[in-house]
Amino acid sequence: MFMARRKIKIETERLTLRQPVMADHLPWAALRRESAEFLTQWEPAWARDHLTRKAFHSRVYWAQRSVNNGSAMPLFLVRREDQVLLGAITLDNIRRGPAQAGTLGYWVGQSYARQGYMREAIEAVVHYAFDRLDLSRIEAACLPENTASRRLLEKCGFKYEGVAQSYLQIDGRWRNHVLYAALRMDRRGRTDVG
Repeated sequence: MFMARRKIKIETERLTLRQPVMADHLPWAALRRESAEFLTQWEPAWARDHLTRKAFHSRVYWAQRSVNNGSAMPLFLVRREDQVLLGAITLDNIRRGPAQAGTLGYWVGQSYARQGYMREAIEAVVHYAFDRLDLSRIEAACLPENTASRRLLEKCGFKYEGVAQSYLQIDGRWRNHVLYAALRMDRRGRTDVG
C-alpha cells in the first residue's frame, strides 16, 4: 500500500524534532529500557511487546498516517551535535473546525531530564502549532504529583485550568490529572475594563 510521505522537521538551538523512522528502533528501545523505572510511573502501562521491532513498526506507521491526515504530529527529539535520540513529543488529537486545538504529550530519557531539552522541544512545537498549523489552543495533562512536568509546562507558558477526574490509566489504574493549556492569543487574567 502506497502512503504519501508528508514530513515535519523542526530545528531548535540544540535539537532536530522529526518523525520516527524504522532505523530509530534500537536507540528508542534502548532509551525506553534504560529509563523504564523513570518513565513508567507517569505513563500508561506498557504492553508486553512495547519494545519489540514489530510494535515499533506499528508506531512508525501510525506516526506517518497521523501526519498525513493531520490528526497528530509525533516527533522524536534528536540532539543535533551527535544525533542521539533523547525522547519524544507528540501533538495529538488535533481538532479542526471551531476548536482548532491539540493535546501535547512528551517523554525524555532519564539521563537527559532536567537539561532544558524538553522545554526547547515544547516551545518549538507550540510555536509550530500556532504559526504553521493555525491552532488556537494546546492542552496538556499530567499527574498532580509530577512537579517537574508541571513546572516545565508553566515555564513554557501553559496555565493551570483544573483537574480531570480519572483522566487516564497510569501504571494500570485510573488517575486524576491536572490540566494545562497554552492559547495563541492568551488573554486570561486580562480585561478591557479601564
